[in-house]
Amino acid sequence: MATSQHNLRIALLGCGGVGGTLAGHLALSEAEFAVVTHNPEIEQRLRAHGLVLREGRHLLRQRVRAVVSLDELEGQFDLIFLAMQPPQLEEAVIQARSRLRPGGAFVVFQNGLCEQRVAALVGAERVIGAIVAWGASMIEPGVYERTSAGGFTVGTLDGSAHPLLPALCRYLERVGPVQQTRNLLGARWSKLAINCAISSLGTIGGERLGVLLRYRFARRLGLEVITECVEVAQANGVQLEKVAGTLDLQWVALSVAERWQQGSPSLLAKHALLLAVGARFRKLRSSMLAAIERGREPAIDFLNGEVVRHGTTVGVPTPLNQRVVAIVHRIARGELQPSLRTLHRLYLETMPLRSAAGQQPSP
Repeated sequence: MATSQHNLRIALLGCGGVGGTLAGHLALSEAEFAVVTHNPEIEQRLRAHGLVLREGRHLLRQRVRAVVSLDELEGQFDLIFLAMQPPQLEEAVIQARSRLRPGGAFVVFQNGLCEQRVAALVGAERVIGAIVAWGASMIEPGVYERTSAGGFTVGTLDGSAHPLLPALCRYLERVGPVQQTRNLLGARWSKLAINCAISSLGTIGGERLGVLLRYRFARRLGLEVITECVEVAQANGVQLEKVAGTLDLQWVALSVAERWQQGSPSLLAKHALLLAVGARFRKLRSSMLAAIERGREPAIDFLNGEVVRHGTTVGVPTPLNQRVVAIVHRIARGELQPSLRTLHRLYLETMPLRSAAGQQPSP
Protein backbone atom coordinates (compact mmCIF):
# COMPACT_ATOMS: atom_id res chain seq x y z
CA MET A 1 0.00 0.00 0.00
CA ALA A 2 1.08 3.60 -0.56
CA THR A 3 2.16 5.68 2.38
CA SER A 4 0.05 8.45 3.87
CA GLN A 5 -0.91 11.10 1.34
CA HIS A 6 0.87 13.63 3.59
CA ASN A 7 4.17 11.75 3.42
CA LEU A 8 4.52 10.53 -0.15
CA ARG A 9 7.75 9.53 -1.81
CA ILE A 10 8.11 11.16 -5.23
CA ALA A 11 10.79 10.68 -7.87
CA LEU A 12 10.98 13.15 -10.75
CA LEU A 13 12.62 11.74 -13.88
CA GLY A 14 13.86 14.46 -16.22
CA CYS A 15 14.95 18.00 -15.40
CA GLY A 16 14.43 20.12 -18.50
CA GLY A 17 12.15 23.17 -18.56
CA VAL A 18 9.04 21.45 -17.18
CA GLY A 19 10.93 19.11 -14.84
CA GLY A 20 13.06 21.91 -13.40
CA THR A 21 10.01 24.09 -12.74
CA LEU A 22 8.24 21.20 -11.01
CA ALA A 23 11.34 20.49 -8.95
CA GLY A 24 11.67 24.10 -7.82
CA HIS A 25 8.18 24.08 -6.33
CA LEU A 26 7.90 20.49 -5.11
CA ALA A 27 11.17 20.63 -3.20
CA LEU A 28 9.31 22.95 -0.80
CA SER A 29 6.55 20.40 -0.18
CA GLU A 30 6.23 17.91 2.65
CA ALA A 31 6.88 14.98 0.29
CA GLU A 32 10.13 13.04 0.24
CA PHE A 33 11.25 14.28 -3.15
CA ALA A 34 14.24 13.57 -5.43
CA VAL A 35 15.22 14.49 -9.00
CA VAL A 36 16.76 11.97 -11.39
CA THR A 37 18.57 13.43 -14.39
CA HIS A 38 20.82 11.69 -16.91
CA ASN A 39 22.59 15.00 -17.52
CA PRO A 40 25.64 15.10 -15.22
CA GLU A 41 25.96 18.89 -15.71
CA ILE A 42 22.48 19.43 -14.29
CA GLU A 43 23.10 17.00 -11.44
CA GLN A 44 26.38 18.68 -10.47
CA ARG A 45 24.83 22.15 -10.62
CA LEU A 46 21.86 21.13 -8.46
CA ARG A 47 24.08 19.45 -5.89
CA ALA A 48 26.62 22.26 -5.70
CA HIS A 49 24.48 25.39 -6.06
CA GLY A 50 20.85 24.31 -5.93
CA LEU A 51 18.11 25.05 -8.45
CA VAL A 52 17.35 28.56 -9.72
CA LEU A 53 13.86 29.31 -11.06
CA ARG A 54 12.78 32.65 -12.50
CA GLU A 55 9.06 33.41 -12.63
CA GLY A 56 8.46 36.98 -13.75
CA ARG A 57 10.01 39.19 -11.07
CA HIS A 58 10.36 36.32 -8.62
CA LEU A 59 13.58 34.37 -8.24
CA LEU A 60 13.51 31.05 -6.37
CA ARG A 61 16.71 29.37 -5.21
CA GLN A 62 16.10 25.93 -3.79
CA ARG A 63 18.21 22.97 -2.76
CA VAL A 64 16.96 19.72 -4.27
CA ARG A 65 18.18 16.17 -3.98
CA ALA A 66 19.57 15.23 -7.40
CA VAL A 67 21.04 11.99 -8.72
CA VAL A 68 21.96 10.69 -12.18
CA SER A 69 20.40 7.24 -11.72
CA LEU A 70 17.32 5.90 -9.96
CA ASP A 71 19.59 3.18 -8.59
CA GLU A 72 21.12 5.78 -6.26
CA LEU A 73 17.78 6.08 -4.43
CA GLU A 74 16.54 3.44 -2.03
CA GLY A 75 13.14 1.77 -1.96
CA GLN A 76 9.97 2.36 -3.94
CA PHE A 77 7.95 5.46 -4.70
CA ASP A 78 4.28 6.40 -4.53
CA LEU A 79 4.49 8.72 -7.54
CA ILE A 80 7.05 8.75 -10.33
CA PHE A 81 6.87 11.93 -12.39
CA LEU A 82 7.85 11.51 -16.05
CA ALA A 83 9.25 14.79 -17.40
CA MET A 84 11.90 13.67 -19.89
CA GLN A 85 11.52 14.18 -23.65
CA PRO A 86 9.11 11.64 -25.23
CA PRO A 87 11.81 9.70 -27.15
CA GLN A 88 13.32 8.66 -23.79
CA LEU A 89 9.96 7.91 -22.15
CA GLU A 90 9.42 4.19 -22.68
CA GLU A 91 12.95 3.14 -21.79
CA ALA A 92 12.72 5.22 -18.60
CA VAL A 93 9.44 3.54 -17.63
CA ILE A 94 10.89 0.06 -18.23
CA GLN A 95 13.82 0.90 -15.95
CA ALA A 96 11.65 2.51 -13.26
CA ARG A 97 8.54 0.30 -13.09
CA SER A 98 9.94 -1.99 -10.41
CA ARG A 99 10.43 1.09 -8.22
CA LEU A 100 6.73 1.99 -8.15
CA ARG A 101 4.88 0.91 -5.03
CA PRO A 102 1.64 -1.12 -5.28
CA GLY A 103 -1.13 1.43 -5.61
CA GLY A 104 1.29 4.03 -6.95
CA ALA A 105 1.25 5.78 -10.32
CA PHE A 106 3.42 7.15 -13.07
CA VAL A 107 2.44 10.76 -13.78
CA VAL A 108 2.86 11.65 -17.45
CA PHE A 109 3.77 15.29 -18.18
CA GLN A 110 4.87 14.83 -21.80
CA ASN A 111 2.99 16.30 -24.72
CA GLY A 112 1.48 13.88 -27.23
CA LEU A 113 -0.42 10.71 -26.40
CA CYS A 114 2.13 9.23 -24.03
CA GLU A 115 -0.29 7.85 -21.39
CA GLN A 116 -1.22 5.03 -23.75
CA ARG A 117 2.45 4.16 -24.29
CA VAL A 118 3.09 4.03 -20.54
CA ALA A 119 -0.11 2.03 -19.92
CA ALA A 120 1.07 -0.60 -22.41
CA LEU A 121 4.11 -1.16 -20.19
CA VAL A 122 2.66 -0.95 -16.66
CA GLY A 123 -1.14 -1.12 -16.96
CA ALA A 124 -3.62 1.74 -17.26
CA GLU A 125 -4.44 1.60 -13.54
CA ARG A 126 -0.88 2.79 -12.79
CA VAL A 127 -1.00 5.85 -15.05
CA ILE A 128 -2.17 9.43 -14.40
CA GLY A 129 -1.99 12.05 -17.13
CA ALA A 130 -1.00 15.64 -16.29
CA ILE A 131 -1.47 18.06 -19.18
CA VAL A 132 0.78 21.11 -18.77
CA ALA A 133 -0.78 24.44 -19.75
CA TRP A 134 2.27 26.64 -19.14
CA GLY A 135 5.71 27.02 -20.65
CA ALA A 136 9.23 26.91 -19.25
CA SER A 137 12.79 26.76 -20.52
CA MET A 138 16.12 25.68 -19.10
CA ILE A 139 18.40 28.68 -19.65
CA GLU A 140 21.47 26.74 -18.57
CA PRO A 141 21.96 23.57 -16.52
CA GLY A 142 20.07 24.03 -13.25
CA VAL A 143 18.68 27.47 -14.17
CA TYR A 144 15.07 27.70 -15.35
CA GLU A 145 12.65 30.35 -16.54
CA ARG A 146 8.90 30.00 -16.53
CA THR A 147 7.81 31.64 -19.77
CA SER A 148 4.03 31.63 -19.31
CA ALA A 149 1.48 31.14 -16.55
CA GLY A 150 -1.03 28.31 -16.35
CA GLY A 151 -1.82 25.08 -14.58
CA PHE A 152 -2.63 21.42 -15.23
CA THR A 153 -5.43 19.16 -16.37
CA VAL A 154 -5.18 15.72 -14.74
CA GLY A 155 -7.04 12.46 -15.17
CA THR A 156 -6.87 8.77 -15.98
CA LEU A 157 -7.39 6.95 -19.26
CA ASP A 158 -10.68 5.37 -18.16
CA GLY A 159 -11.96 8.45 -16.33
CA SER A 160 -11.80 6.83 -12.91
CA ALA A 161 -10.49 8.56 -9.78
CA HIS A 162 -7.06 7.21 -8.83
CA PRO A 163 -6.61 7.08 -5.03
CA LEU A 164 -3.56 9.35 -5.23
CA LEU A 165 -5.23 12.04 -7.37
CA PRO A 166 -6.17 14.28 -4.40
CA ALA A 167 -2.59 14.28 -3.09
CA LEU A 168 -1.17 14.81 -6.58
CA CYS A 169 -3.46 17.79 -7.12
CA ARG A 170 -2.32 19.37 -3.86
CA TYR A 171 1.32 19.12 -4.95
CA LEU A 172 0.69 20.43 -8.45
CA GLU A 173 -1.31 23.38 -7.10
CA ARG A 174 2.02 24.70 -5.83
CA VAL A 175 2.86 25.28 -9.49
CA GLY A 176 -0.53 26.33 -10.87
CA PRO A 177 -4.29 25.66 -10.77
CA VAL A 178 -5.36 22.05 -11.34
CA GLN A 179 -8.47 20.85 -13.15
CA GLN A 180 -9.58 17.21 -13.19
CA THR A 181 -11.11 15.63 -16.28
CA ARG A 182 -12.98 12.41 -17.02
CA ASN A 183 -12.09 12.78 -20.71
CA LEU A 184 -8.30 12.71 -20.60
CA LEU A 185 -8.01 11.48 -24.18
CA GLY A 186 -10.16 14.35 -25.47
CA ALA A 187 -8.07 16.85 -23.53
CA ARG A 188 -4.85 15.24 -24.76
CA TRP A 189 -5.92 15.39 -28.41
CA SER A 190 -6.80 19.07 -28.02
CA LYS A 191 -3.39 19.81 -26.50
CA LEU A 192 -1.77 17.65 -29.21
CA ALA A 193 -3.33 19.82 -31.91
CA ILE A 194 -1.97 22.96 -30.23
CA ASN A 195 1.50 21.46 -29.81
CA CYS A 196 1.60 20.19 -33.38
CA ALA A 197 1.15 23.79 -34.48
CA ILE A 198 3.10 25.74 -31.87
CA SER A 199 6.00 23.45 -30.93
CA SER A 200 6.62 21.96 -34.36
CA LEU A 201 6.29 25.20 -36.33
CA GLY A 202 8.37 26.91 -33.63
CA THR A 203 11.08 24.33 -34.24
CA ILE A 204 11.07 25.00 -37.97
CA GLY A 205 10.79 28.78 -37.58
CA GLY A 206 13.42 28.98 -34.84
CA GLU A 207 11.64 31.80 -33.00
CA ARG A 208 9.73 32.30 -29.78
CA LEU A 209 5.97 32.16 -30.17
CA GLY A 210 5.43 35.91 -29.90
CA VAL A 211 7.65 36.56 -32.91
CA LEU A 212 6.39 33.58 -34.89
CA LEU A 213 2.69 34.40 -34.73
CA ARG A 214 3.20 37.97 -35.92
CA TYR A 215 3.52 36.48 -39.41
CA ARG A 216 0.33 35.73 -41.28
CA PHE A 217 1.83 32.76 -43.14
CA ALA A 218 2.88 31.18 -39.81
CA ARG A 219 -0.62 31.62 -38.40
CA ARG A 220 -2.10 30.10 -41.56
CA LEU A 221 0.20 27.09 -41.28
CA GLY A 222 -0.84 26.72 -37.65
CA LEU A 223 -4.52 26.72 -38.59
CA GLU A 224 -3.92 24.10 -41.29
CA VAL A 225 -1.98 21.84 -38.91
CA ILE A 226 -4.72 22.12 -36.27
CA THR A 227 -7.37 21.36 -38.88
CA GLU A 228 -5.73 18.06 -39.85
CA CYS A 229 -5.40 17.13 -36.16
CA VAL A 230 -9.07 17.83 -35.48
CA GLU A 231 -10.16 15.80 -38.51
CA VAL A 232 -8.07 12.80 -37.40
CA ALA A 233 -9.33 13.01 -33.80
CA GLN A 234 -12.94 13.12 -34.91
CA ALA A 235 -12.42 10.19 -37.28
CA ASN A 236 -11.02 8.23 -34.30
CA GLY A 237 -14.15 8.93 -32.26
CA VAL A 238 -12.44 11.35 -29.86
CA GLN A 239 -14.63 14.01 -28.22
CA LEU A 240 -12.32 17.01 -28.08
CA GLU A 241 -12.22 19.05 -24.89
CA LYS A 242 -11.98 22.83 -24.96
CA VAL A 243 -8.45 24.04 -24.28
CA ALA A 244 -8.33 25.86 -20.91
CA GLY A 245 -12.09 25.43 -20.82
CA THR A 246 -12.66 28.09 -23.49
CA LEU A 247 -10.81 27.39 -26.76
CA ASP A 248 -12.98 25.23 -29.04
CA LEU A 249 -10.69 23.60 -31.59
CA GLN A 250 -13.63 22.45 -33.68
CA TRP A 251 -14.33 26.15 -34.25
CA VAL A 252 -10.63 26.93 -34.80
CA ALA A 253 -10.32 24.21 -37.48
CA LEU A 254 -10.79 25.56 -40.99
CA SER A 255 -13.94 24.71 -42.89
CA VAL A 256 -13.73 23.39 -46.45
CA ALA A 257 -14.47 26.88 -47.80
CA GLU A 258 -11.95 28.58 -45.48
CA ARG A 259 -9.14 26.31 -46.61
CA TRP A 260 -9.27 27.96 -50.05
CA GLN A 261 -10.10 31.51 -49.00
CA GLN A 262 -7.68 34.42 -48.73
CA GLY A 263 -9.90 36.32 -46.35
CA SER A 264 -13.30 36.21 -44.68
CA PRO A 265 -14.77 37.39 -41.36
CA SER A 266 -14.34 33.93 -39.84
CA LEU A 267 -10.74 33.66 -41.04
CA LEU A 268 -9.96 37.08 -39.62
CA ALA A 269 -11.38 35.96 -36.26
CA LYS A 270 -9.20 32.85 -36.25
CA HIS A 271 -6.07 34.84 -37.13
CA ALA A 272 -6.93 37.29 -34.35
CA LEU A 273 -7.20 34.41 -31.92
CA LEU A 274 -3.70 33.16 -32.81
CA LEU A 275 -2.35 36.69 -32.49
CA ALA A 276 -3.77 36.79 -28.97
CA VAL A 277 -2.20 33.42 -28.18
CA GLY A 278 1.14 34.71 -29.45
CA ALA A 279 0.86 37.79 -27.25
CA ARG A 280 0.01 35.81 -24.14
CA PHE A 281 2.69 33.16 -24.62
CA ARG A 282 5.20 35.39 -26.40
CA LYS A 283 8.23 34.04 -24.53
CA LEU A 284 7.42 30.40 -25.24
CA ARG A 285 10.20 28.62 -27.11
CA SER A 286 9.87 25.13 -28.56
CA SER A 287 11.30 22.49 -26.21
CA MET A 288 11.78 20.32 -29.29
CA LEU A 289 14.11 22.92 -30.80
CA ALA A 290 16.00 23.08 -27.49
CA ALA A 291 16.38 19.27 -27.59
CA ILE A 292 17.79 19.43 -31.12
CA GLU A 293 20.26 22.13 -30.07
CA ARG A 294 21.47 19.80 -27.31
CA GLY A 295 21.99 17.00 -29.82
CA ARG A 296 18.96 15.00 -28.73
CA GLU A 297 16.34 13.25 -30.81
CA PRO A 298 13.34 15.52 -31.45
CA ALA A 299 9.90 14.47 -30.23
CA ILE A 300 8.28 15.11 -33.61
CA ASP A 301 7.13 11.48 -34.02
CA PHE A 302 5.20 11.85 -30.74
CA LEU A 303 3.44 15.00 -31.96
CA ASN A 304 2.75 15.47 -35.67
CA GLY A 305 3.89 11.88 -36.22
CA GLU A 306 1.04 10.65 -34.01
CA VAL A 307 -1.43 12.58 -36.17
CA VAL A 308 0.02 11.04 -39.32
CA ARG A 309 -0.07 7.54 -37.81
CA HIS A 310 -3.65 7.78 -36.57
CA GLY A 311 -4.71 9.48 -39.80
CA THR A 312 -3.32 6.60 -41.84
CA THR A 313 -5.26 4.12 -39.68
CA VAL A 314 -8.62 5.83 -40.33
CA GLY A 315 -7.94 6.98 -43.90
CA VAL A 316 -7.71 10.73 -43.18
CA PRO A 317 -4.97 12.47 -45.24
CA THR A 318 -2.46 14.57 -43.29
CA PRO A 319 -0.11 16.00 -45.95
CA LEU A 320 0.98 19.07 -43.99
CA ASN A 321 1.73 17.14 -40.80
CA GLN A 322 3.71 14.63 -42.87
CA ARG A 323 5.75 17.45 -44.35
CA VAL A 324 6.37 18.97 -40.92
CA VAL A 325 7.68 15.62 -39.61
CA ALA A 326 10.09 15.32 -42.55
CA ILE A 327 11.41 18.89 -42.17
CA VAL A 328 12.00 18.60 -38.40
CA HIS A 329 13.98 15.40 -38.95
CA ARG A 330 16.06 17.21 -41.59
CA ILE A 331 16.74 20.02 -39.10
CA ALA A 332 17.79 17.44 -36.49
CA ARG A 333 20.21 15.90 -39.02
CA GLY A 334 21.73 19.30 -39.76
CA GLU A 335 20.42 19.39 -43.34
CA LEU A 336 18.27 22.50 -42.76
CA GLN A 337 18.55 25.48 -40.47
CA PRO A 338 15.51 26.55 -38.42
CA SER A 339 14.46 30.01 -39.58
CA LEU A 340 11.48 32.04 -40.71
CA ARG A 341 12.63 31.50 -44.29
CA THR A 342 12.54 27.72 -43.81
CA LEU A 343 9.02 28.03 -42.40
CA HIS A 344 7.96 30.34 -45.25
CA ARG A 345 9.30 27.81 -47.76
CA LEU A 346 7.07 25.17 -46.15
CA TYR A 347 4.13 27.56 -46.57
CA LEU A 348 4.85 28.05 -50.26
CA GLU A 349 5.51 24.38 -50.98
CA THR A 350 2.33 23.12 -49.30
CA MET A 351 -0.05 25.88 -50.40
CA PRO A 352 0.86 26.63 -54.03
CA LEU A 353 -2.51 28.28 -54.78
CA ARG A 354 -1.83 31.19 -52.45
CA SER A 355 -1.27 34.56 -54.00
CA ALA A 356 1.63 35.08 -51.57
CA ALA A 357 3.73 32.56 -53.50
CA GLY A 358 7.18 33.95 -54.20
CA GLN A 359 6.96 36.75 -51.62
CA GLN A 360 9.51 37.17 -48.87
CA PRO A 361 8.35 36.70 -45.25
CA SER A 362 6.86 39.91 -43.85
CA PRO A 363 4.77 40.70 -40.78
